[in-house]
Amino acid sequence: MDPSRANYAAATPTAVPISASSGYLLRIFRDYHNSSVIVTHYNYTGKLNENKYRGGLKPEAIVFLVICLLIVLENAVVLVAIWRNKKFHLPMFYLLGNLTLSDLLAGFTYMVNIVMSGSNTLKLTPLLWFLREGGVFITLAASIISLLAIAIERHVTMVNMKPYHGAKRGRMFTLIGVSWALSVLLGVLPIMGWNCVGSLEDCSTVLPLYSKSYILFCITVFSGILLAIVVLYVHIFRIVKSNTQRLGTLRKGLARKSHKYMALLKTVTIVLGVFIICWLPLFVLLLLDFCCRVRRCSVLFKADYFLGLAMVNSLLNPIIYTLTSKDMRQAIIKLLCRHCLMTKDGHIKKIGMPFLEFSTSKTEVASHRLEGLETTVSSGNITPSPIKAFFPKVLNS
Repeated sequence: MDPSRANYAAATPTAVPISASSGYLLRIFRDYHNSSVIVTHYNYTGKLNENKYRGGLKPEAIVFLVICLLIVLENAVVLVAIWRNKKFHLPMFYLLGNLTLSDLLAGFTYMVNIVMSGSNTLKLTPLLWFLREGGVFITLAASIISLLAIAIERHVTMVNMKPYHGAKRGRMFTLIGVSWALSVLLGVLPIMGWNCVGSLEDCSTVLPLYSKSYILFCITVFSGILLAIVVLYVHIFRIVKSNTQRLGTLRKGLARKSHKYMALLKTVTIVLGVFIICWLPLFVLLLLDFCCRVRRCSVLFKADYFLGLAMVNSLLNPIIYTLTSKDMRQAIIKLLCRHCLMTKDGHIKKIGMPFLEFSTSKTEVASHRLEGLETTVSSGNITPSPIKAFFPKVLNS
Protein backbone atom coordinates (compact mmCIF):
# COMPACT_ATOMS: atom_id res chain seq x y z
CA MET A 1 0.00 0.00 0.00
CA ASP A 2 1.20 3.52 -0.77
CA PRO A 3 2.54 5.16 2.47
CA SER A 4 0.58 8.35 1.91
CA ARG A 5 -2.68 6.41 1.57
CA ALA A 6 -1.88 4.40 4.69
CA ASN A 7 -1.24 7.56 6.69
CA TYR A 8 -4.51 9.07 5.38
CA ALA A 9 -6.50 6.00 6.35
CA ALA A 10 -4.97 5.98 9.81
CA ALA A 11 -5.72 9.65 10.30
CA THR A 12 -9.33 9.21 9.14
CA PRO A 13 -11.08 6.58 11.29
CA THR A 14 -14.37 6.98 9.46
CA ALA A 15 -12.90 6.09 6.10
CA VAL A 16 -13.79 2.37 6.29
CA PRO A 17 -17.45 2.81 7.39
CA ILE A 18 -18.06 5.44 4.75
CA SER A 19 -16.54 3.18 2.11
CA ALA A 20 -18.68 0.23 3.20
CA SER A 21 -21.82 2.33 3.23
CA SER A 22 -21.02 3.80 -0.17
CA GLY A 23 -20.38 0.33 -1.56
CA TYR A 24 -23.75 -0.88 -0.25
CA LEU A 25 -25.59 2.08 -1.76
CA LEU A 26 -23.73 1.65 -5.03
CA ARG A 27 -24.76 -2.02 -5.17
CA ILE A 28 -28.40 -1.12 -4.51
CA PHE A 29 -28.24 1.57 -7.19
CA ARG A 30 -26.84 -0.93 -9.69
CA ASP A 31 -29.41 -3.60 -8.81
CA TYR A 32 -32.35 -1.16 -8.94
CA HIS A 33 -31.40 -0.08 -12.46
CA ASN A 34 -30.55 -3.52 -13.86
CA SER A 35 -33.45 -5.03 -15.82
CA SER A 36 -31.79 -8.47 -15.77
CA VAL A 37 -32.68 -8.66 -12.06
CA ILE A 38 -36.35 -8.86 -13.07
CA VAL A 39 -35.67 -11.71 -15.48
CA THR A 40 -33.66 -13.59 -12.86
CA HIS A 41 -36.35 -13.35 -10.20
CA TYR A 42 -39.24 -14.19 -12.51
CA ASN A 43 -37.34 -17.14 -13.92
CA TYR A 44 -36.52 -18.43 -10.42
CA THR A 45 -40.16 -18.42 -9.36
CA GLY A 46 -41.26 -20.10 -12.60
CA LYS A 47 -43.39 -17.23 -13.84
CA LEU A 48 -41.52 -16.99 -17.13
CA ASN A 49 -42.98 -20.36 -18.12
CA GLU A 50 -46.38 -18.67 -18.45
CA ASN A 51 -47.73 -17.38 -21.74
CA LYS A 52 -48.59 -14.14 -19.97
CA TYR A 53 -45.13 -12.68 -20.58
CA ARG A 54 -45.26 -13.20 -24.32
CA GLY A 55 -47.10 -10.97 -26.77
CA GLY A 56 -49.50 -8.11 -26.00
CA LEU A 57 -52.42 -7.73 -23.62
CA LYS A 58 -54.41 -10.89 -22.94
CA PRO A 59 -58.27 -10.93 -22.96
CA GLU A 60 -58.46 -11.06 -19.15
CA ALA A 61 -56.18 -8.02 -18.94
CA ILE A 62 -58.55 -6.10 -21.21
CA VAL A 63 -61.48 -7.07 -18.96
CA PHE A 64 -59.58 -5.80 -15.92
CA LEU A 65 -58.82 -2.57 -17.76
CA VAL A 66 -62.54 -2.02 -18.39
CA ILE A 67 -63.31 -2.68 -14.71
CA CYS A 68 -60.63 -0.19 -13.68
CA LEU A 69 -62.01 2.39 -16.08
CA LEU A 70 -65.46 1.94 -14.50
CA ILE A 71 -63.91 2.34 -11.05
CA VAL A 72 -62.26 5.61 -12.07
CA LEU A 73 -65.37 7.01 -13.75
CA GLU A 74 -67.76 5.95 -10.99
CA ASN A 75 -65.65 7.38 -8.19
CA ALA A 76 -64.95 10.55 -10.18
CA VAL A 77 -68.70 11.16 -10.51
CA VAL A 78 -69.18 10.74 -6.75
CA LEU A 79 -66.30 13.12 -6.00
CA VAL A 80 -67.69 15.78 -8.34
CA ALA A 81 -71.15 15.37 -6.76
CA ILE A 82 -69.66 15.90 -3.29
CA TRP A 83 -67.64 18.90 -4.45
CA ARG A 84 -70.55 20.64 -6.21
CA ASN A 85 -73.11 20.23 -3.41
CA LYS A 86 -72.57 22.38 -0.32
CA LYS A 87 -74.77 20.09 1.79
CA PHE A 88 -71.97 17.51 1.52
CA HIS A 89 -69.29 19.94 2.71
CA LEU A 90 -69.59 18.49 6.20
CA PRO A 91 -67.12 16.50 8.33
CA MET A 92 -68.66 13.05 7.87
CA PHE A 93 -68.53 13.38 4.09
CA TYR A 94 -64.80 14.10 4.25
CA LEU A 95 -64.19 10.44 5.06
CA LEU A 96 -66.57 9.30 2.34
CA GLY A 97 -64.75 11.58 -0.10
CA ASN A 98 -61.40 10.19 1.04
CA LEU A 99 -62.63 6.64 0.49
CA THR A 100 -63.86 7.61 -2.97
CA LEU A 101 -60.54 9.27 -3.81
CA SER A 102 -58.53 6.24 -2.68
CA ASP A 103 -60.75 3.92 -4.74
CA LEU A 104 -60.36 6.17 -7.79
CA LEU A 105 -56.58 6.15 -7.41
CA ALA A 106 -56.63 2.39 -6.87
CA GLY A 107 -58.42 1.94 -10.19
CA PHE A 108 -55.98 4.27 -11.95
CA THR A 109 -52.82 2.69 -10.52
CA TYR A 110 -54.07 -0.78 -11.39
CA MET A 111 -54.71 0.38 -14.96
CA VAL A 112 -51.08 1.56 -15.11
CA ASN A 113 -50.01 -1.75 -13.58
CA ILE A 114 -51.85 -3.73 -16.27
CA VAL A 115 -50.40 -1.66 -19.11
CA MET A 116 -46.88 -2.13 -17.70
CA SER A 117 -47.41 -5.87 -17.10
CA GLY A 118 -47.12 -8.86 -19.41
CA SER A 119 -44.21 -8.65 -21.80
CA ASN A 120 -43.50 -5.10 -20.59
CA THR A 121 -42.59 -6.46 -17.15
CA LEU A 122 -39.32 -7.88 -18.42
CA LYS A 123 -38.34 -4.46 -19.78
CA LEU A 124 -38.67 -2.78 -16.39
CA THR A 125 -35.87 -2.00 -13.99
CA PRO A 126 -36.42 -3.07 -10.37
CA LEU A 127 -36.93 0.60 -9.45
CA LEU A 128 -39.82 0.93 -11.90
CA TRP A 129 -41.16 -2.45 -10.77
CA PHE A 130 -41.21 -1.31 -7.13
CA LEU A 131 -42.97 1.91 -8.15
CA ARG A 132 -45.52 -0.05 -10.20
CA GLU A 133 -46.40 -2.47 -7.42
CA GLY A 134 -45.99 0.09 -4.64
CA GLY A 135 -48.59 2.37 -6.23
CA VAL A 136 -51.16 -0.42 -6.19
CA PHE A 137 -50.26 -1.35 -2.61
CA ILE A 138 -50.56 2.25 -1.41
CA THR A 139 -53.95 2.95 -2.97
CA LEU A 140 -55.49 -0.41 -2.05
CA ALA A 141 -54.19 -0.01 1.50
CA ALA A 142 -55.65 3.51 1.59
CA SER A 143 -59.03 2.10 0.51
CA ILE A 144 -58.98 -0.54 3.25
CA ILE A 145 -57.78 1.85 5.95
CA SER A 146 -60.41 4.39 4.86
CA LEU A 147 -63.07 1.77 5.61
CA LEU A 148 -61.55 1.43 9.07
CA ALA A 149 -61.49 5.22 9.50
CA ILE A 150 -65.21 5.39 8.66
CA ALA A 151 -65.94 2.63 11.16
CA ILE A 152 -63.91 4.45 13.83
CA GLU A 153 -65.72 7.74 13.19
CA ARG A 154 -69.14 6.13 13.31
CA HIS A 155 -68.24 4.32 16.52
CA VAL A 156 -66.89 7.47 18.20
CA THR A 157 -70.00 9.42 17.17
CA MET A 158 -72.33 6.74 18.49
CA VAL A 159 -70.48 6.49 21.82
CA ASN A 160 -70.21 10.24 22.41
CA MET A 161 -73.57 11.09 20.79
CA LYS A 162 -72.50 14.73 20.52
CA PRO A 163 -71.21 15.39 17.01
CA TYR A 164 -69.78 18.90 17.49
CA HIS A 165 -68.59 20.02 14.09
CA GLY A 166 -65.38 21.72 15.25
CA ALA A 167 -64.12 18.62 17.03
CA LYS A 168 -65.31 16.36 14.23
CA ARG A 169 -63.49 18.35 11.55
CA GLY A 170 -60.17 17.97 13.33
CA ARG A 171 -60.86 14.28 13.95
CA MET A 172 -61.69 13.75 10.28
CA PHE A 173 -58.48 15.32 9.02
CA THR A 174 -56.49 13.35 11.58
CA LEU A 175 -58.06 10.07 10.44
CA ILE A 176 -57.49 10.94 6.78
CA GLY A 177 -53.87 11.96 7.37
CA VAL A 178 -53.10 8.85 9.42
CA SER A 179 -54.74 6.56 6.86
CA TRP A 180 -52.61 7.93 4.00
CA ALA A 181 -49.44 7.98 6.11
CA LEU A 182 -49.88 4.30 7.00
CA SER A 183 -50.72 3.42 3.40
CA VAL A 184 -47.63 5.16 2.01
CA LEU A 185 -45.46 3.54 4.67
CA LEU A 186 -46.73 0.08 3.73
CA GLY A 187 -46.16 0.74 0.05
CA VAL A 188 -42.60 2.09 0.27
CA LEU A 189 -41.14 -0.50 2.66
CA PRO A 190 -39.96 -2.78 -0.20
CA ILE A 191 -38.24 -0.02 -2.15
CA MET A 192 -36.57 1.10 1.08
CA GLY A 193 -34.95 -2.31 1.44
CA TRP A 194 -37.53 -4.86 2.64
CA ASN A 195 -37.24 -6.94 -0.52
CA CYS A 196 -35.51 -10.09 -1.73
CA VAL A 197 -33.14 -8.61 -4.31
CA GLY A 198 -29.99 -10.69 -3.96
CA SER A 199 -31.77 -13.35 -1.90
CA LEU A 200 -33.87 -15.46 -4.26
CA GLU A 201 -34.83 -18.10 -1.69
CA ASP A 202 -36.78 -15.46 0.28
CA CYS A 203 -38.79 -14.27 -2.72
CA SER A 204 -42.56 -14.33 -3.11
CA THR A 205 -44.00 -16.14 -6.12
CA VAL A 206 -46.89 -13.70 -6.60
CA LEU A 207 -44.57 -10.68 -6.41
CA PRO A 208 -41.07 -12.01 -7.23
CA LEU A 209 -39.11 -9.02 -5.88
CA TYR A 210 -41.01 -8.85 -2.60
CA SER A 211 -39.80 -10.73 0.44
CA LYS A 212 -42.10 -13.39 1.86
CA SER A 213 -41.74 -11.81 5.29
CA TYR A 214 -43.10 -8.54 3.88
CA ILE A 215 -46.04 -10.39 2.35
CA LEU A 216 -46.80 -11.99 5.74
CA PHE A 217 -46.55 -8.59 7.40
CA CYS A 218 -49.11 -7.11 4.97
CA ILE A 219 -51.47 -10.04 5.51
CA THR A 220 -51.25 -9.51 9.26
CA VAL A 221 -51.92 -5.77 8.97
CA PHE A 222 -54.87 -6.15 6.57
CA SER A 223 -56.38 -9.00 8.59
CA GLY A 224 -56.09 -6.86 11.71
CA ILE A 225 -57.91 -4.05 9.91
CA LEU A 226 -60.67 -6.44 8.84
CA LEU A 227 -61.06 -7.71 12.41
CA ALA A 228 -61.16 -4.13 13.75
CA ILE A 229 -63.88 -3.17 11.26
CA VAL A 230 -65.96 -6.20 12.26
CA VAL A 231 -65.58 -5.44 15.98
CA LEU A 232 -66.49 -1.76 15.57
CA TYR A 233 -69.59 -2.46 13.47
CA VAL A 234 -70.75 -5.18 15.85
CA HIS A 235 -70.46 -2.71 18.72
CA ILE A 236 -72.31 -0.04 16.74
CA PHE A 237 -75.03 -2.57 15.99
CA ARG A 238 -75.35 -3.43 19.69
CA ILE A 239 -75.64 0.25 20.61
CA VAL A 240 -78.47 0.80 18.13
CA LYS A 241 -80.14 -2.45 19.20
CA SER A 242 -80.00 -1.33 22.83
CA ASN A 243 -81.49 2.08 21.93
CA THR A 244 -84.23 0.40 19.89
CA GLN A 245 -85.16 -1.94 22.75
CA ARG A 246 -85.17 0.97 25.22
CA LEU A 247 -87.42 2.90 22.89
CA GLY A 248 -89.69 -0.12 22.59
CA THR A 249 -90.26 -0.19 26.35
CA LEU A 250 -91.45 3.42 26.27
CA ARG A 251 -93.82 3.20 23.32
CA LYS A 252 -95.82 0.51 21.64
CA GLY A 253 -96.43 -0.21 17.99
CA LEU A 254 -93.01 0.99 16.79
CA ALA A 255 -93.03 -1.01 13.58
CA ARG A 256 -91.26 1.68 11.63
CA LYS A 257 -88.41 1.82 14.14
CA SER A 258 -88.12 -1.94 13.98
CA HIS A 259 -87.90 -1.68 10.21
CA LYS A 260 -85.02 0.77 10.50
CA TYR A 261 -83.31 -1.51 12.99
CA MET A 262 -83.44 -4.31 10.42
CA ALA A 263 -82.24 -1.89 7.74
CA LEU A 264 -79.13 -1.22 9.80
CA LEU A 265 -78.52 -4.96 10.10
CA LYS A 266 -78.76 -5.30 6.32
CA THR A 267 -76.42 -2.37 5.71
CA VAL A 268 -73.77 -3.68 8.08
CA THR A 269 -74.10 -7.17 6.59
CA ILE A 270 -73.60 -5.80 3.07
CA VAL A 271 -70.61 -3.69 4.11
CA LEU A 272 -68.79 -6.51 5.85
CA GLY A 273 -69.94 -9.20 3.43
CA VAL A 274 -68.71 -7.39 0.31
CA PHE A 275 -65.42 -6.50 1.97
CA ILE A 276 -64.78 -10.10 3.07
CA ILE A 277 -65.89 -11.62 -0.25
CA CYS A 278 -63.61 -9.31 -2.23
CA TRP A 279 -60.53 -9.40 -0.02
CA LEU A 280 -60.46 -12.75 1.77
CA PRO A 281 -59.46 -14.81 -1.32
CA LEU A 282 -56.45 -12.52 -1.88
CA PHE A 283 -55.46 -12.79 1.79
CA VAL A 284 -55.63 -16.58 1.57
CA LEU A 285 -53.58 -16.60 -1.64
CA LEU A 286 -50.86 -14.41 -0.12
CA LEU A 287 -50.78 -16.61 2.96
CA LEU A 288 -50.37 -19.62 0.66
CA ASP A 289 -47.58 -17.74 -1.10
CA PHE A 290 -45.76 -17.39 2.22
CA CYS A 291 -46.16 -21.07 3.07
CA CYS A 292 -45.49 -22.68 -0.32
CA ARG A 293 -42.05 -23.53 -1.60
CA VAL A 294 -41.07 -22.11 -4.95
CA ARG A 295 -42.90 -23.62 -7.98
CA ARG A 296 -44.96 -25.94 -5.76
CA CYS A 297 -48.35 -24.12 -5.82
CA SER A 298 -49.62 -23.49 -9.35
CA VAL A 299 -52.55 -21.39 -8.11
CA LEU A 300 -50.06 -18.64 -7.23
CA PHE A 301 -49.60 -18.01 -10.95
CA LYS A 302 -53.27 -16.93 -11.14
CA ALA A 303 -52.89 -14.09 -8.66
CA ASP A 304 -54.23 -11.50 -11.11
CA TYR A 305 -57.74 -12.90 -10.75
CA PHE A 306 -57.58 -12.63 -6.95
CA LEU A 307 -56.30 -9.06 -7.14
CA GLY A 308 -59.00 -8.26 -9.68
CA LEU A 309 -61.66 -9.49 -7.24
CA ALA A 310 -60.18 -7.23 -4.55
CA MET A 311 -60.38 -4.32 -7.01
CA VAL A 312 -64.11 -4.96 -7.41
CA ASN A 313 -64.46 -3.74 -3.82
CA SER A 314 -63.38 -0.30 -5.04
CA LEU A 315 -66.15 -0.52 -7.64
CA LEU A 316 -68.78 -1.36 -5.03
CA ASN A 317 -67.70 0.99 -2.23
CA PRO A 318 -69.35 4.12 -3.68
CA ILE A 319 -72.60 2.20 -4.13
CA ILE A 320 -72.57 0.91 -0.57
CA TYR A 321 -71.43 4.07 1.19
CA THR A 322 -72.94 6.85 -0.89
CA LEU A 323 -75.57 5.76 -3.40
CA THR A 324 -77.75 4.34 -0.60
CA SER A 325 -78.13 7.92 0.64
CA LYS A 326 -81.11 9.63 -0.96
CA ASP A 327 -79.42 13.03 -0.97
CA MET A 328 -76.31 11.64 -2.61
CA ARG A 329 -78.39 9.68 -5.10
CA GLN A 330 -80.29 12.79 -6.14
CA ALA A 331 -77.06 14.79 -6.43
CA ILE A 332 -75.52 12.21 -8.75
CA ILE A 333 -78.68 11.96 -10.87
CA LYS A 334 -78.75 15.76 -11.20
CA LEU A 335 -75.13 15.67 -12.27
CA LEU A 336 -75.60 12.93 -14.87
CA CYS A 337 -79.05 13.55 -16.33
CA ARG A 338 -81.31 15.89 -14.39
CA HIS A 339 -83.98 16.26 -17.09
CA CYS A 340 -84.34 12.58 -17.96
CA LEU A 341 -84.28 11.11 -14.44
CA MET A 342 -85.89 13.77 -12.21
CA THR A 343 -89.26 15.50 -12.11
CA LYS A 344 -89.66 19.27 -11.93
CA ASP A 345 -90.25 19.17 -8.17
CA GLY A 346 -86.93 17.33 -7.60
CA HIS A 347 -88.18 13.76 -7.17
CA ILE A 348 -86.70 10.73 -8.91
CA LYS A 349 -88.80 9.42 -11.79
CA LYS A 350 -90.08 5.87 -11.52
CA ILE A 351 -88.83 4.43 -14.80
CA GLY A 352 -88.32 0.81 -13.92
CA MET A 353 -85.10 1.43 -11.99
CA PRO A 354 -85.98 0.22 -8.47
CA PHE A 355 -82.42 0.57 -7.16
CA LEU A 356 -82.81 4.35 -7.55
CA GLU A 357 -85.80 4.22 -5.23
CA PHE A 358 -84.12 2.20 -2.47
CA SER A 359 -84.51 3.87 0.87
CA THR A 360 -85.08 2.80 4.44
CA SER A 361 -87.54 5.66 4.74
CA LYS A 362 -89.89 7.33 2.31
CA THR A 363 -89.88 10.59 4.27
CA GLU A 364 -86.19 11.33 4.52
CA VAL A 365 -85.44 14.93 5.44
CA ALA A 366 -81.90 16.22 5.34
CA SER A 367 -80.68 17.55 8.67
CA HIS A 368 -77.38 19.38 8.89
CA ARG A 369 -77.70 19.61 12.62
CA LEU A 370 -77.80 15.84 12.93
CA GLU A 371 -75.09 15.27 10.32
CA GLY A 372 -72.94 12.41 11.40
CA LEU A 373 -75.69 10.67 13.39
CA GLU A 374 -77.78 9.89 10.34
CA THR A 375 -74.85 8.47 8.44
CA THR A 376 -73.64 6.73 11.57
CA VAL A 377 -76.81 4.90 12.44
CA SER A 378 -77.07 3.69 8.89
CA SER A 379 -75.48 4.22 5.50
CA GLY A 380 -79.04 4.53 4.28
CA ASN A 381 -81.67 7.09 5.10
CA ILE A 382 -82.86 7.69 8.64
CA THR A 383 -85.42 10.42 9.17
CA PRO A 384 -84.99 12.95 11.95
CA SER A 385 -88.01 11.64 13.91
CA PRO A 386 -86.54 8.31 15.07
CA ILE A 387 -83.23 10.01 15.80
CA LYS A 388 -85.07 12.49 18.03
CA ALA A 389 -86.48 9.53 19.89
CA PHE A 390 -83.09 7.85 20.08
CA PHE A 391 -81.09 10.89 21.12
CA PRO A 392 -83.32 13.57 22.71
CA LYS A 393 -80.40 15.06 24.66
CA VAL A 394 -78.46 15.73 21.47
CA LEU A 395 -81.29 17.78 20.01
CA ASN A 396 -81.67 19.83 23.17
CA SER A 397 -77.93 20.64 23.37
